[in-house]
Amino acid sequence: MPACSARLPSAAACSAPAASSPARARPLSTARLPQASGRAAAGGPIRPSQRGAADWFLLGLLAVVATASLAPDIGRTGGWLHLERLADAGVFAIFFLHGMGLSTESLLQGISRWRLHLLVQLTTFAVFPLWWLLLDALFGSLVAPDLRLGFFYLAALPSTVSSSVAMTALARGNVAAAVLNATLSTLLGVFLTPLLASWVIAGADGQALAVGETMLKVAQMLLLPFAIGQALRPFVGGWFKRIKPFTNAVDRGVIVMLVWTSFSDSVADGLWTRHGPGLLVTTLLGVALFLFPMLALTRWAARRLGMPPDEEIVAVFCGSKKTLASGVPMARLLFGGHPAMGVLVLPILFYHQLQLFVCAVLARRYARRMEAGG
Repeated sequence: MPACSARLPSAAACSAPAASSPARARPLSTARLPQASGRAAAGGPIRPSQRGAADWFLLGLLAVVATASLAPDIGRTGGWLHLERLADAGVFAIFFLHGMGLSTESLLQGISRWRLHLLVQLTTFAVFPLWWLLLDALFGSLVAPDLRLGFFYLAALPSTVSSSVAMTALARGNVAAAVLNATLSTLLGVFLTPLLASWVIAGADGQALAVGETMLKVAQMLLLPFAIGQALRPFVGGWFKRIKPFTNAVDRGVIVMLVWTSFSDSVADGLWTRHGPGLLVTTLLGVALFLFPMLALTRWAARRLGMPPDEEIVAVFCGSKKTLASGVPMARLLFGGHPAMGVLVLPILFYHQLQLFVCAVLARRYARRMEAGG
């Protein structure tokens, strides 16, 4: 077992504001958020939500976890479907599509807010790991070793692009600054996440993680296709916008496939026989105790630094988020054939859904505040 421990954060509270509608709130797909008036998101307008329509991405994740739990031989490595043969191509496709969808003009528009960028990146790559490290000393003995490693991995991940920008637009924040921060975080994560991982993760053979080699692999799998997509955008960007619904489906479909393979391998290795349902409860509590303190901290820091409301919005939504789209593919590169891969990615799966739900509520509150004059 790798020499690592990840403690669950203490119960620091940051209460999420209640939604104004009496209807029950539910997790939202970032592809279906209401369009923010007065501000254009970098990848085009945000499509109106379809109330009552199923979030197929969430349902897909739940379905493959259930399928992996009941019949792991279908999706496991070397199983009936041989999904591992598609994994590398799928990861390449995800980041190629991300590069194609990113507007260079939006990046340039947000480049001048250096204090904001510094706050977001320090929160993502310094405060999150330090928060984990501090609370690791207090609560690590209460959490299964594989799950502790998963919580550390969550803390070391970069921010997410799509939902950070979508929530900022919904809240009437500075979309250009959000695009720059989320993209910068993704690019820095190619190097900083393996570096952070090297301090606490041992390789499967008990040796230290080869940082340089791992960074090169991550860059080849994530950064190279991103750069190719950016290079092709001036030539086929218009066509890409027309097929955006299809490319969104491909992006999410690949993530579902990777989760299916990871969970199937873990179940086949005895995931549920070793841990049981309590693992899910512990994970949910853990990610909640990561998210709420970071939401409170980024809001407090932005106000202490005297940032205007539109920058505070960016700090809160970009600084508190962690990426599922990069997290699952990068886990395959960092952890290789680790038998507990399903447990390692469980915190980011739960965190992803919780951050969408909570931040959607916060975004509506910020939007009302901005419409009222800030």
